[in-house]
Amino acid sequence: MKYFSLFTLLLVVTASAAELRVSTDFEGGSAKVESIDQSARVIRFIPGGDPQRGWACWWYLRVDGAAKDERVMLSLAGSDRPSRNNGQDTGKPLAASWAMPTRATFSTDGKTWRHTAPGKREGERMLYEVTGTGGPLWIAWGPPFTPRDTDALLAEAEKKLPAAKLFELARTRGSRPVRGLHVNAATTPKPSGIWVQARQHAWESGSCWVARGFTEWLVSDDADAKWLRGHAEIFIVPIMDVDNAATGNGGKEAAPRDHNRDWDDKPVYPEVAAAQQRLRALAKEDRLAVFLDLHNPGPGDLKPFFFTGPPELLTEIGRANRENFLDAARARIAGPFALDPKPHLTGPTYHPLWKQISGQWVNAHGNPHTMAACLETSWNTPYSTTEGYRTVGRQLGQAVADFQRGKVAQSRE
Repeated sequence: MKYFSLFTLLLVVTASAAELRVSTDFEGGSAKVESIDQSARVIRFIPGGDPQRGWACWWYLRVDGAAKDERVMLSLAGSDRPSRNNGQDTGKPLAASWAMPTRATFSTDGKTWRHTAPGKREGERMLYEVTGTGGPLWIAWGPPFTPRDTDALLAEAEKKLPAAKLFELARTRGSRPVRGLHVNAATTPKPSGIWVQARQHAWESGSCWVARGFTEWLVSDDADAKWLRGHAEIFIVPIMDVDNAATGNGGKEAAPRDHNRDWDDKPVYPEVAAAQQRLRALAKEDRLAVFLDLHNPGPGDLKPFFFTGPPELLTEIGRANRENFLDAARARIAGPFALDPKPHLTGPTYHPLWKQISGQWVNAHGNPHTMAACLETSWNTPYSTTEGYRTVGRQLGQAVADFQRGKVAQSRE
């Protein structure tokens, strides 16, 4: 009788467990569910992006039905669809490591993001464990940042600083707005122009959080931020590839062009053309001082680093300004992320279309003194969290202020 009672109780508990459900029908959502084992509470899935719209490494899903304190396992495999590289179809899938962070990111409210415990690699799959709260769970490759998050960030910046104004850079090919923040509080004549943009590759969500950290610092009461606002006109675009960020596609190496290989005389993307137009205008006024493009690198790059172009293509003052800026960045970006002191070179051996990368376009069309660089902030470390990224953004802002202050001091000597 006792055995029968325990068996009956087990059946009742099993039968009462809610069905696990997965959805991706929201901004930035992306996953292809292979199967859900309701009894073992295991969800098997792969990234859901279309390889023609970029590397299929981004994934972001919502799980419903997990009871409070119930453990749910997510079993991830790499995409099985042929990928693109160097502007061409490769005929084989992207390496799974791009889709498999050591720690996934999760949220119980869709707003506050934390790391899971380190996943466990089993053959060609990565297993992540999450614990239910009785409500929905959001799990993603990294901390999501959607166009709605851009709108919220810019609205908050406008509230904090009267000189900060939202602007629309362009409408995408999908007719979505690409929005940015324009801060024009300079009290000096002919203020330096500073342009910061992020996420030309949609899967690189961490770059948006770096941009958010920069933005929050810029509109704050920090003394360095106040000084920079008084000496420069600043533009920040948190998401360049809005279409793919909204639809949950990877963006990198998308057809017909990678966003960051579109910087030539006939860009495919309206937002690239619009950025070029504004940068040309600053250069025409001889005040394009700093251009920064924010990205995330490969899974094995555990320190942030800068990509810079061949120094021989710069003027003497351009080379000096780049070194001075890098010195400032090395001093400021020191923890918890420690910047790799040696920049990586963008040149002929890096990519066949290297001259069509944003920083190289700016070097070719900017002023002799313009400093252009790409910051790659690591995504596969314990520090690759919303707070870690925002800290890098704040430190990057301080480095820009240090660099600009040094230039002002030199001009007075």
